[in-house]
Amino acid sequence: MTVLVTGGAGYIGSHMALELVDANERLVILDDLSTGFRRAVPQGVELVVGDFGDAALVTELIERHGVDEIIHFAAKIIVPESVANPLLYYHNNTAKARELLATAVSSGVKRFIFSSTAAVYGDVRANPVTEETPLNPVSPYGRSKLMVEWMLEDVSRAHDFNYVALRYFNVAGADPKGRGGQSTPNATHLIKVAAQAALGLREKLQVFGVDYPTPDGSCVRDYIQVTDLARAHMDALRFLRGGGKSLVCNCGYERGFSVLEVVETVKRVSGVDFRVEISERRAGDPAAIVAANGRIRSVLGWTPRHDDLEQIVRQALDWERRLAAQATLP
Repeated sequence: MTVLVTGGAGYIGSHMALELVDANERLVILDDLSTGFRRAVPQGVELVVGDFGDAALVTELIERHGVDEIIHFAAKIIVPESVANPLLYYHNNTAKARELLATAVSSGVKRFIFSSTAAVYGDVRANPVTEETPLNPVSPYGRSKLMVEWMLEDVSRAHDFNYVALRYFNVAGADPKGRGGQSTPNATHLIKVAAQAALGLREKLQVFGVDYPTPDGSCVRDYIQVTDLARAHMDALRFLRGGGKSLVCNCGYERGFSVLEVVETVKRVSGVDFRVEISERRAGDPAAIVAANGRIRSVLGWTPRHDDLEQIVRQALDWERRLAAQATLP
C-alpha cells in the first residue's frame, strides 16, 4: 500500500510524512512548492512537483505507485487573504479538490483523509464546540473547506469510498526531534510570529483586536501541537484500513488560550520583552473557538502527547533558531 500525500512539503504535510516514514509506510508526495520546501521532504521519499488538481498527473501517480489512500493537505489557509480574494480560495481549495476526488474515485482509491478546519464553525455561541455544532463559516477560507466536506459526504454515499475529515484548530510547534517546523517566512501563525519577534526577526508583533467578548479582549484559540496532529492522521488511517466508515472529527486539546496569554508565554519562555502593537480586528476572525475532542479520542483512540503551551513555544523558538542558523550558512 502507498499513501499519496498532497502538500507533503508544507508545514503539516511534512510532519505527516515524518510519521509515515517512522511507521515504515510507503508514500509519495505531491506538492507545487508554492508554500512548501524541498528540504522539508524526508530523505528517501519521492517528491513530485505538480498540482493536485492535475487529473492526468494524479492518475499517473496513483497507477505508478499503487496508491491506496490519499491524505490531502494542499490548500491556501490565510483567512484575511481569502476575504480579499475569495475566488482564489474557491478555485484552489474547492474546485481543485473536486478534481482530486473525481480522480480518486475513477482510479479506485477508496480511503481519503482531508485537512479541514475549525473555521467551518464560524462565530460560535458556546465552547467547546462539538462536531454537531451548527456550521456557519464567516470567511471564504472556512466556506471553501466546508464545501469539500460536503463533497466528501456525497461521494461516500455514491461510491465505495470512505473518508475522515479532521477539523484542525490552531496548529503550532515543531517536530520534537528537530526534523521539521513551520518554515514559511511570512506565515501568519501566532506562535511562529511571536517566536520571530522574540528572536529579533520581526520588529514587532501585531495583536488584531482587544475588544472581543473574551476575558482579556483578545481572541481565544485551541492550540494543537503539529506532531500530535500528524498522529491523529495516523489514527485515522488505521481506522479506515480497519473498515471504519466516514467520519468527521475535531482536532484540538479542549482548552483555549487568548492571544495575549500566548504572547506572555512566548515572552516568559524566551526571556525577551518584544514589542507588541495593538491593531484593529481582522475580517473573518471569530472571538473564541475551542475544540471538544471526545469523538477523536473515543473513535480513533487519539491521545495527545504534547498538550503543553510552554513546550510548544519552546519547539517554535528552537525551530526559528535553526532556520536562522541555516540562513547564515554559505
